[in-house]
Amino acid sequence: MATDPARRAAVLVLRSAAAGLTATTGAIHLALWADGYRDLATIGSLFLLNGVLGCLLAVALLLTPYRGLAPVAAVTALFTAGTLGALFLSLTTGLFGFEESADAELVRPTVVVEAVDVLVLTTLAVAALGHRHRRR
Repeated sequence: MATDPARRAAVLVLRSAAAGLTATTGAIHLALWADGYRDLATIGSLFLLNGVLGCLLAVALLLTPYRGLAPVAAVTALFTAGTLGALFLSLTTGLFGFEESADAELVRPTVVVEAVDVLVLTTLAVAALGHRHRRR
């Protein structure tokens, strides 16, 4: 059965947006790590790991075949939601002894990018999953 061209186009747009947003969150974490967060105990290593994994997940979103896209998008959505949750913890109760300020330069853009990314990734996972179920 041929895939609906409109659905494939929508998934392509969602895939591209999700990859771009995920790469942006990875780049933000790498930039912050390079800008001094690397000197923070535990948090520094986590920023580096988050940045690298974010970039790798962005590449995976672009390169994964259509039929395997749903689980990759779902895992990436969970990863990004976890990252956003960690930011909120650092803003409220602190995380690993580190407390972030809401006035820090990249906090607000990061919240927006990560929240939108979770929404786009979830939509992508559902759209790609719907394709998988119809083909069976």
